[in-house]
Amino acid sequence: MYSILDEAFVCHLAITDEAGRPVVLPTTFVRVDDTLYVHGSPASRLLRRTKSGIDICVTVTIVDALVLARSAFHHSVNYRSVAVFATAHEVTDLAEKRLALHALVEHLVPGRTADCRPPTDQELKSTTVLALDLREASAKARTGPPIDDEEDLLLDHWAGVVPLHQARGTAVPDGDYTVPPYLVAFTNAARA
Repeated sequence: MYSILDEAFVCHLAITDEAGRPVVLPTTFVRVDDTLYVHGSPASRLLRRTKSGIDICVTVTIVDALVLARSAFHHSVNYRSVAVFATAHEVTDLAEKRLALHALVEHLVPGRTADCRPPTDQELKSTTVLALDLREASAKARTGPPIDDEEDLLLDHWAGVVPLHQARGTAVPDGDYTVPPYLVAFTNAARA
């Protein structure tokens, strides 16, 4: 479960709103030990609702391959996923919030926090950070080739797996800057 959370960048937060309708919000996240941190704007309706202590479901999915079967019915994907069921609580302690946001930036690009201005106290106060305990979570995965019906195995239709990979491109500077070594290494490591 931890390896899936540590590899992914986006999660989906799901709640039921005041009218009983389901609402889902994608956002970035980070795992620190047994806690999942998510962040967003205090103006976000979903984050305002979750910080009041309601139940929340957070899901993360990494798609590894398309699974193409001989029949349309048996097409699938190979994936790894995590579902977390928790009561989110708002992080109000500025030191914990600073730690969570530092970990989030490092999760996205290791070494980045040393190369950007840290958030001010005002920026920390204007960011909602929620913490979720990972005690109620489960991982699920599908791997392998297509599973066709016995009678379809003799059909003359291609079947197999098409691997999918997330790739990092070359960093594009915002202005006349040289790309720093940690970022060159980060983007090159994905292509190695």
